Amino acid sequence: MEITNVSEYEALAKQKLPKMVYDYYSSGAEDEWTLKENREAFSRILFRPRVLIDVSNIDMTTTVLGFKISMPIMIAPSAMQKMAHPEGELATARAASAAGTIMTLSSWSTCSVEEVNSTGPGIRFFQLYVYKDRSIVRQLLRRAERAGFKAIALTVDTPRLGRREADIKNRFTLPPSLTLKNFEELDLGKMDKTNDSGLASYVAGQVDRSLSWKDVKWLQTVTSLPIVVKGVMTAEDARLAIEAGAAGIIVSNHGARQLDYVPATISCLEEVIKGAQGRVPVFLDGGVRRGTDVFKALALGASGVFIGRPVLFSLAVDGEAGVKKMLQMLRDELELTMALSGCTSLKEITRNHVITEADKYRLSRL
Repeated sequence: MEITNVSEYEALAKQKLPKMVYDYYSSGAEDEWTLKENREAFSRILFRPRVLIDVSNIDMTTTVLGFKISMPIMIAPSAMQKMAHPEGELATARAASAAGTIMTLSSWSTCSVEEVNSTGPGIRFFQLYVYKDRSIVRQLLRRAERAGFKAIALTVDTPRLGRREADIKNRFTLPPSLTLKNFEELDLGKMDKTNDSGLASYVAGQVDRSLSWKDVKWLQTVTSLPIVVKGVMTAEDARLAIEAGAAGIIVSNHGARQLDYVPATISCLEEVIKGAQGRVPVFLDGGVRRGTDVFKALALGASGVFIGRPVLFSLAVDGEAGVKKMLQMLRDELELTMALSGCTSLKEITRNHVITEADKYRLSRL
């Protein structure tokens, strides 16, 4: 079957992956309302295209934290990618580099920061969970710096792991042949099998529930890398993130895997951007499956988007080539959306190019 859009990778990955692995990648928290809403909220945003504009040349390049990339589509951190494909994060790193975009490596990767660095040049961010033992955090950050990573994506929405019922049913644990490679030498690379989710037990034992805004400031004393705060959904937290010294914000609900019945990230985006007041770039993570979704996020003020599950599913189906093709499809769709909307560069994509539910309501009241 010829794959013509990003969503088709998921059905193929479901056929290919063991049930425990597919369920881990695909599932959300509890009733999975937010999981569905992350997608459906995009469908309620409509376009206001402009016509008779010369769109023979379209420029999708942009700059993120000073780094020039080919398009505003980047790779979000996704854990344990060797469960999807034997080359795991190495294949993803090569695909991102070939596409001229940023890859974010998960703390809980099945390839180490050094191994990912060995794949060759590329702009890479390192996603950080803060462990109770802060010496582990210091070591990790030093290793990420030495391996050439350019920024830290601090995940702030996981003091405890969300209730992912598929993982509980499957007694999810990392397959015995794999380890969390960044923690292997610290004897923290294994995940014990439990009567619950092995990952939930691991998080409960290792991740620091006391993490607070003061720790964002502390991290700046430990690393010289810019810190992007991932997991912000309100204007209040956007302001606090900036006060704490964040270099950027990622609007994220952790792929709907943490607290269910929070809004879709695209629905929170404008509030967070308003809170940030243009002081730092704001990115969107969650539910992006089409170039049209990317355009909508940019029109609402995002500086770019991060994608997660499409990476895992395309990796499972066709390794590095799958991730490359998936990124190319999103790029092509974004370019087409820009052309048909009358935009030749990212800065030309404005709020006037979309209409949201709130806009429709306001117009109905006039």
